[in-house]
Amino acid sequence: MAGTRYSLAALAQRFGLSLQGDGAIMISGIGTLAGAEAGQISFLANSRYRRQLAGSAASAVILRAQDAPASPCPCLVSRDPYSAFAKIAALFDFASLPAPGVHPSAVIADDARIDPGAHIGAHTSVGAGSVVEVGAIVGPGCVIGEDCVVGAHSELVARVTLVRRVRLGQRVRIHPGAVLGADGFGLAMDEGRWLKVPQLGGVVVGDDCEIGANTCIDRGAIEDTVLEEDVRLDNQIQIGHNVHIGAHTAMAGCAAVAGSAKIGRYCLIGGGVGIVGHIDICDKVMVTAMTLVTHSITEPGEYSSGTPLQPNREWRRSAARFRQLDEMARKMNALSKPGN
Repeated sequence: MAGTRYSLAALAQRFGLSLQGDGAIMISGIGTLAGAEAGQISFLANSRYRRQLAGSAASAVILRAQDAPASPCPCLVSRDPYSAFAKIAALFDFASLPAPGVHPSAVIADDARIDPGAHIGAHTSVGAGSVVEVGAIVGPGCVIGEDCVVGAHSELVARVTLVRRVRLGQRVRIHPGAVLGADGFGLAMDEGRWLKVPQLGGVVVGDDCEIGANTCIDRGAIEDTVLEEDVRLDNQIQIGHNVHIGAHTAMAGCAAVAGSAKIGRYCLIGGGVGIVGHIDICDKVMVTAMTLVTHSITEPGEYSSGTPLQPNREWRRSAARFRQLDEMARKMNALSKPGN
């Protein structure tokens, strides 16, 4: 609740951090190194911000042991300051939970099941055969179609659409404008015209996933599109039909995954990455921003493609030379042959 304060010693004990300095200092909020005020705690996780440490007005800072001697204030020492900051910051998230119940403007199908402990917001509809479990929050303007399940303590923030056959696990959070369960892009050419391939599968989302604003996850053509537990998707991501994303994988904004691709566990997919369909990416792969993945990846590691930024004049010269590479390669091969 607003006004809550914690002593630095209490925070250290609660989260298993080492305390250096006055543990009696009271913390009532969070802030950046540059913007924090007295009573707030900040963090240093990226060395690029180390220069801001000396001038910070924060009452305390979370940092690594090697940075502690430079701190102008008491500090909490962690091997991973960013995750420690996330845990502490959660103590100051004062968003109130809506009361259980169904808003009078909501439209609920006769055979839908709404747990008495769930909240259904204004101008929301829940379709035939759908289930909203205990503690779930369905915000205003959401559309839940036929044969969907919103798992216990999940939250559809606002204007979320579950088209049909969508199964959400527990504690799933979906941000405004996201659409789950729309038709996948299935087409067959028949005598010169496109024939739509029916999309008969669904979408299955595991426990503790988070799906960003305006992200789209298509339902499967036959089997389901699947996100395993603790998958985190940023805003404006496209997940095609029958994609399978392994547990604890995170994807940044504007990435796109074509149908039937399989992404492993603990992968990190950068912003704007494109992944073609029907390929496999193994566990613990990092794909950097704006990379195009055109074939399967079988070894963990970091992968990149694309052309880094450079002045336009230099880029134009490089682009011109790129078109000459094939001819240059043939000439070099000819020169390397015996007798030349």
